[in-house]
Amino acid sequence: MIKSLGNYFLVPLTICVTLFMALQPEVSLNYDEYSTDGLELDFTISEDLATLNETDDENLEVALSNSLEAPQATFPYLGKSYNGFKEALAFKESRGNYFSVNTLGYLGKYQFGAETLKLIGIYNTSHFLYNPELQEKAFLANAERNKWILRKDIKRFEGETINGVAVTESGILAAAHLAGPGSVKKFLRSYGSQNVSDAYGSSVRYYMKKFSGYDTSFIEADRKAKAIL
Repeated sequence: MIKSLGNYFLVPLTICVTLFMALQPEVSLNYDEYSTDGLELDFTISEDLATLNETDDENLEVALSNSLEAPQATFPYLGKSYNGFKEALAFKESRGNYFSVNTLGYLGKYQFGAETLKLIGIYNTSHFLYNPELQEKAFLANAERNKWILRKDIKRFEGETINGVAVTESGILAAAHLAGPGSVKKFLRSYGSQNVSDAYGSSVRYYMKKFSGYDTSFIEADRKAKAIL
C-alpha cells in the first residue's frame, strides 16, 4: 500500500521538477551579445527638411533630393515605378496618412470623396477609412476605371506638349484622380484652356506636370473596376 502511494506521488513530482528546471533562465547568459554600444541609433532628418513648410512642394522636393544624395541617407527609392507613382500621389494628397480626413470630407491616404468611392463599389466610408488594404485596392480600381474612360485621350495626346506640359499617361491618370476624368478630357481637348482647380488650388495642369513620366503600365483599363477585398 505504501509503495503504491509512493508511485502515485512520484510521477507528478517528477514532471513538476522537470518543468521547473526547463523554465529556469540560463545563468551563463552573455549580455554583451545583446549590447548596442557603438551602434548609430539616432535617426534624424536634415534641418532643412525638418523645418520645411509642408505645403511648399518645390522646397520639399529639393530637400528630399539633397537627403537622397547624402552618403548616410537610407530613404527607399521607388523611382518612376507604379509604386513610386501611387506613393508620390499619396504624399501630395495626405502625406501618406491612411486616416486623414480633410476639411472637405475627403478620406484616407489618397483623399477619396464618397461619390467616387460609390463608383468603385464602396459605400461604407468609415470602414474604408480604417482599412488600409481597401484603400490600396480603391486607388488601383479608380485608376483602372479612369484609364478606361480616358483610353482614347491617352492614345491621342500622349507625347504632345499642352500648355507647356509634356503629356504622359501617368500625368493624365494623376490629374483624373484629382479632378475626375471629365475635367481631364476638357483640359486635353481644349489644349489647356479649360484648366480646372480643386478647392485648395491644385489644377489639372499642375498634376499632369508633377506626376509625369511614371510607369503606369501595371494599371489595366477596366470599365467595371471595383475595390473588393
